[in-house]
Amino acid sequence: MNASRTAFFVSDRTGITAEMLGHSLLTQFEGVRLKEITVPFIDSADKAREFVKQINDTGTKDCVRPIVISTLVNTEIASIVATANALFLDSFEIFIAPLEKELGVSASHAVGRSHSAHDFANYHHRIEAVNYALSHDDGVSKRELSEADVILVGVSRCGKTPTCLYLAMQFGIRAANYPLIPEDFSSMQLPSQIKSLRNRLYGLTIRPARLQQIRNERRPGSKYATLSNCEFEIREAEALMRQEGIPYLDVTSKSVEELAATILQAAKLERRIY
Repeated sequence: MNASRTAFFVSDRTGITAEMLGHSLLTQFEGVRLKEITVPFIDSADKAREFVKQINDTGTKDCVRPIVISTLVNTEIASIVATANALFLDSFEIFIAPLEKELGVSASHAVGRSHSAHDFANYHHRIEAVNYALSHDDGVSKRELSEADVILVGVSRCGKTPTCLYLAMQFGIRAANYPLIPEDFSSMQLPSQIKSLRNRLYGLTIRPARLQQIRNERRPGSKYATLSNCEFEIREAEALMRQEGIPYLDVTSKSVEELAATILQAAKLERRIY
């Protein structure tokens, strides 16, 4: 096993882009132990110099130089961070220069373009979508349900809420979710509130053992969390979804990012933000 080392994801804004890119790259190296640290808002020379000290101190402590993955837009600040005793990977240097050459246009080097409240259209769509998801979580509100881009259905605790929130935050999708409960299985009919919206329904399912584990953390020792009840609810929910022609995904081994991206593509949803 290799010695543990530190990877810094640094940005002059939130660090989301650096973090996503860096984590995706580093997960390709199995057997390498890495401590990942996101360092946002390095937007001045003084902060950059302080960060260089942090990098060098970390390298001394780890006995191996850190990795720094940067989306710093300001070239002066980036050049200061690059002086650290680390492998410095500048995402803008790697990608911007070839794009400038190909497009025949110089990049603006403006800070915060990818995640900015100043992009009012994107910001509005994101906030609107998040508010919608929160207001229509777990069948709480039936009002404006027809305005949903997608309505996720499935048994309780199968991952509907986090998937809806991710669809809202990342793509600006108005996502509601509605639980399938034992009363629905008795009649083998969709709830009346969503029956007329069948073309917007998308189902989630999960393996019984995993559902039991999740439910037992919430309500330990309850009938709700027993394996037999989980098996029954999942079996009936899947049968109802098949009967109604509702496509569904098994969430057991999928991340919320994978689920959201799959639903976005499979349901042919149009994302509102980037």
